[in-house]
Amino acid sequence: MKELNWGILGLGSIATSFTTDFNAEDSRIYAVGSRSDDKARQFAKEHGIEKSYGSYEELLADPIVDIIYIATPHSHHADLIMKSLENNKHVLCEKAIVMNSKQLKAAMKLASDKNLVLAEAMTIYHMPLYQELKKRATDGSLGKLKMIQVSFGSLKEADPTNRFFNKEVAGGALLDIGTYALSFARFFLSSQPKEILTTVNFFETGVDEEAGIILRNAENEMATLAITFRAKMPKQGVVAFEKGYFTVNDFPRADEATFTHSDGSVEHIKAGDTSQALNYEIKQFNEAVRTKNNTNSLDLTRDVMEIMDTLREKWGLHFDFE
Repeated sequence: MKELNWGILGLGSIATSFTTDFNAEDSRIYAVGSRSDDKARQFAKEHGIEKSYGSYEELLADPIVDIIYIATPHSHHADLIMKSLENNKHVLCEKAIVMNSKQLKAAMKLASDKNLVLAEAMTIYHMPLYQELKKRATDGSLGKLKMIQVSFGSLKEADPTNRFFNKEVAGGALLDIGTYALSFARFFLSSQPKEILTTVNFFETGVDEEAGIILRNAENEMATLAITFRAKMPKQGVVAFEKGYFTVNDFPRADEATFTHSDGSVEHIKAGDTSQALNYEIKQFNEAVRTKNNTNSLDLTRDVMEIMDTLREKWGLHFDFE
């Protein structure tokens, strides 16, 4: 079996976690790229990586690289995805995968035309727990899905210059933590929501600092979501059926949940290991590359991007560089 060689673009904290946790059979992190040659060389030295490049273009031109992992700010994702695909590299990109549906549609078409695999590094789509919960949710034993509730709050320092509130790098809660909440909801909903209601508060820089969202689809399944950068809230998802409800705490990388039956009894469910969250993504992506079978999760990514487009349109939130 051919060894798959990964290259990383962007060497911040996410790339450090990815590199530290990387443990995949028949693949390795072969090269890293940064806009700073010194940073790239230092990162490669610290992590025992063979090659380092002081520009993204140099890394993308390396014929040994099979897969690109993009860990830059999401304002740069679309450009780097297209350049990676043009250089015949498969792409796993951090969330939010791009800024809008138009960018995603172009990337999906290019990946399809070149028979390359493109996916978003959304842990929810890859954790074993979610496969187990989805199986239970769809086997008919729980009755109809009725309501989903999702909350995600993180208290960020009210500093207009940091990336969370900086409009020049597409700051705001929606594209950072909201994509997790929406991905959780869309994963369980039977179809794409057609009715979307929302309200928002803006930070002084003009980006969204918190929002409330209501979704409803053709099956009359509903989801309510609360996201904020200005208060700590639990990362919690509740999925309610006619016969009881799942509760998933710390849901982005969860490995356990509870099911509360309608009679009040509680069942504990465990699958996978939170510490291996990134490796579940890597393993599934490697399998997709080897089989040349693009991941089904990209359809969910597309649906979430469409919802975020609608929300930002309702809010009047646009970025000059889109």
